[in-house]
Amino acid sequence: MNPHCPSVRAPVAARFKRTLLACAVLATLSTPAFAQDAAKAEAAKVEALEARIKALEESAAATQQALQEARTEIEELKTAQAAPPQPEAAQPETAVAQEEPAPPPEETAGASSNANAFNPAMGVILNGMYAAHSLNPDNYVRAGFPLAGEAGPSPRGFSLGESEVALSSNIDDKFYGQATLSVGTENGEDHVGLEEAYIDTTAMPDGFSIRAGRFFSNIGYLNSHHAHTDAFSDRPLAYQAFLGNQYGDDGVQVRWVAPTDVFLEFGGEMFRGDRFPSGGAGHAGAGVKTLFAHAGGDVGVENEWLAGVSMLRSQTDGGEDGFRGDEKLYLADFTWKWAPGGNTKDGGVTLRSEYFWEDRDGAYIDPNDATLDQPWSGQRTGAYAEAIWRINRTWETGYRYDHLWADDNGPYASAFNPFRHSLMLAWHNSEFSMVRLQFGRDKPNANDTDNVISLQYQVAFGAHGAHKF
Repeated sequence: MNPHCPSVRAPVAARFKRTLLACAVLATLSTPAFAQDAAKAEAAKVEALEARIKALEESAAATQQALQEARTEIEELKTAQAAPPQPEAAQPETAVAQEEPAPPPEETAGASSNANAFNPAMGVILNGMYAAHSLNPDNYVRAGFPLAGEAGPSPRGFSLGESEVALSSNIDDKFYGQATLSVGTENGEDHVGLEEAYIDTTAMPDGFSIRAGRFFSNIGYLNSHHAHTDAFSDRPLAYQAFLGNQYGDDGVQVRWVAPTDVFLEFGGEMFRGDRFPSGGAGHAGAGVKTLFAHAGGDVGVENEWLAGVSMLRSQTDGGEDGFRGDEKLYLADFTWKWAPGGNTKDGGVTLRSEYFWEDRDGAYIDPNDATLDQPWSGQRTGAYAEAIWRINRTWETGYRYDHLWADDNGPYASAFNPFRHSLMLAWHNSEFSMVRLQFGRDKPNANDTDNVISLQYQVAFGAHGAHKF
């Protein structure tokens, strides 16, 4: 190479150095920009994650709330299943006042269930009264009819009346059970008694059902109703005279409801026969048999009706009134309800009447001296009619007329026929509390008149089934 000639590699090297220097400068200048972009990307990722976490938290809260609502609904359904059903009522399906029978549990007998399923529903009815009598109840005598059972007048002054404690529950998918304790005071002493204790079938086919245990008979209208559901503070004279206020005993009932639009019910019962009007548990501990039939339905939207006929036959070995022999008691009942728009809670009128006809064929044995006896064969009758006006949701008033017709022959023969007028005014603060003022003019015999003014309260708390039609 000629040293005097210019080198061709120098410009190339110079350009390479300048290029390398420019790249270095560019790399140095671009590094903060890249770092800034990376930081922004990271921040965006954090924001996205935070938004996702917030959305998950909100979703979890909504899920927890939905889960709690589902649990609450399940508990309400279980409580509804534990509420007392109404298989015992002679009532049209269209005329149930408040509730339908609770369905049987869905679980089978071998399935697991919540511990709450073993807790029966409990309800309490408190009943108190003040009564002013013009005739001393100790001197009360009803012509033609002895005061057997709980047939006498209410005590003077303050009294607790008869309060109730009821336990009820579906037992499993086949049975329902109920037990009712009555608490009252008699002659200054408190008494607790077993009023009802029975089981009902809930899954028999073709409209059949069976009840077994201690329960009120389904004869007539009022007899199967608990007293706190009555429109008046006392039972009609016919119930006091012929059934000792209310007939209940140990036994079994078979009932069939026809699959028709019109309510049709037929049934029969067999009882031990220890309670008035029977006694002594005759016929080997099956001394009372009953038959009953009820029919009812709607007439348009505003009217409902229920009618029935019943018969009680007793083979009595030792009645509380001294009777021994065969007794037949026939009953006929009729109820008509009218309410604007069919809503009986806000107003309406209820008309009801029952008729009793008794035929006895036996003997009277003096309870204090068995050597004093005489034939006792004859007929006695009784009836009542009442009208209840539900003025509005809070107030109602009503009138009832009772009459008894005594027998002309036999140990309680009488030419006088007792009767009574009753007028009441009731205030309902709710379906769980009531205060009732009542005036009664009772003519139990030809010589006495008992004017009675009573003030009564009733309250209910805890589980409480619907009132029957």
